[in-house]
Amino acid sequence: MTKEFSKTFYLAAGECNPQGEMPMPLLVHRVIEVATLHANSWGIGYRYLIEHNHAWVLSRITLELHRTPRVDEHYTVTTWIEDYNRHFSLRCMEVTDEQGEPIGYIRTVWMVIDLAARSSVDITRIDKIRDNVSARRCPIDPQSRLRPIAGEPASNYRFTYVDCDFNRHVNTVRYLELLMNQFDMEHYDRNRLSRVEMAFVKETHYGSEATIAVARDGMNWAMNIMVDGEDHVRAKLCFTERQ
Repeated sequence: MTKEFSKTFYLAAGECNPQGEMPMPLLVHRVIEVATLHANSWGIGYRYLIEHNHAWVLSRITLELHRTPRVDEHYTVTTWIEDYNRHFSLRCMEVTDEQGEPIGYIRTVWMVIDLAARSSVDITRIDKIRDNVSARRCPIDPQSRLRPIAGEPASNYRFTYVDCDFNRHVNTVRYLELLMNQFDMEHYDRNRLSRVEMAFVKETHYGSEATIAVARDGMNWAMNIMVDGEDHVRAKLCFTERQ
């Protein structure tokens, strides 16, 4: 077993956004994939947990890129466990370009839930995590305190079949895509999404009618996804003006 795990990817044209870059939802997909592969290499992935009717669930994610991989480029995602406690595992990641230079970092917080009770499980009993915590530290700021947003909702959306994953709740990637779709093409032509913070407060299921609230602070947007007046996702999207 290794404390760090890396996987290299190739960015094909069909995966790119309209600006010829890796879209942030694709990076979120890669984050989940690499985390899963690392857990599998330790023998604590889906196959092991499902025997006990347990599953890993992403609780929070923070991504920050100072450069975005472009079409026809290779990039590598490396992951390690920075810390953990009874309820949460703090997994960090580094994104490097073809020359091995860091271009971004990710902080994620995971928990194990009992699929029947839908409650958290004590992960300190998983000795393969305890024995493989890394001394490496992630250089980006931790997630800020994300709060409810006052004011009128910006839009509505009903979650459909393709929004849901094998846990039968809305997928992390679909949440981010919904948030990003609150901005038009011209906005993305002028600005690059450089940091994303997302906290998952409650599970959202098929058929749920959601409202999206938005509050702007300069180049940063606080955004909440609500169902029946309750926050299910709290987020912040930060943009950098293109040169």
